[in-house]
Parts: sequence; structure tokens; C-alpha cells
Amino acid sequence: MSNTTANAQNYKSKTLATWLALIGGPLGLHRFYLYGFGDLWGWLHPIPTFLGVLGMQRVEELGQDDKLAWLLIPVLGFMVAYTMLQAIAYGLMADEKWHARFNPALGDEAPGSGWMAVIGVVLALLLGATVLMATIAFSGQRYFEYQVDEALKISQ
Repeated sequence: MSNTTANAQNYKSKTLATWLALIGGPLGLHRFYLYGFGDLWGWLHPIPTFLGVLGMQRVEELGQDDKLAWLLIPVLGFMVAYTMLQAIAYGLMADEKWHARFNPALGDEAPGSGWMAVIGVVLALLLGATVLMATIAFSGQRYFEYQVDEALKISQ
């Protein structure tokens, strides 16, 4: 196999990594793309994601008073926000730095990332900020409702 063919097979696209973090980040798809299936952090991404999904299922089945769901749902929100931050970091990384880290064999032949990476960053910023604010609002609301319930128990 020639050196050019090996470089083409090992090429890591900044744009693709950004979009994988945006679309499949909570499942660790971007980590598997960049580091392979042996990446421990990639395998740890689905755990909090599925815990958060379990919390959402508990709310659907048991209602909003389920305290375990109050703890699990924010885990999903923070995981989504975290992976959106990773997408932003990937998309905003300078092309030279990206290629030095993930495509060192290309040298000066490395192509630029283009507008699709920028669009991915914008969408990740919108989604990440929305999910983070919703998670904080949900957690704060549930915390204060719990405090009011406990105060009513004490006052009776």
C-alpha cells in the first residue's frame, strides 16, 4: 500500500468530527471516529445518555413527582451540552492545529475545513445553549419544589 493511500485511509475530517459530535455526540460517535473503538471515553458517553433517557421514561410512566427522574433527566441535558461543547471546540480549532493533531502525516497537503464546519458550530451552539438552559431551569424548578414540599411537612 502506498503512503498516499495510507494517509487517505487515516485522514480525520474536522467537519465530519464536528457533525458527529453534533448528531451522535451523546453516544460517543465523534470519539470513535477520532480515536477508534478502543477509546474508553467514547464507551463512557452512552452511560449518562441512557440514564437520562431512563429518567425521561420514568417521568412518562410515573409522572413528574418521581424524584429519581429529577436526578436522571439533568444528566442527559448536561451530556448533550457537553458534547455540543466538544463540537464547538472541534469546529473552531484552527485547521493547522487540527491536522497537526489528527493528520500529522499530511503536512502542507492538508485541506481546509470549509463552511460546513462553521454551520456545525453554529448549530451546536444553538442546541447546546438551549439544552443547558433548559436543564438548569428544570433542575432549579425541581429543587425549589422539593424545598417547598419539605417546608410544608415541617410546618404541619
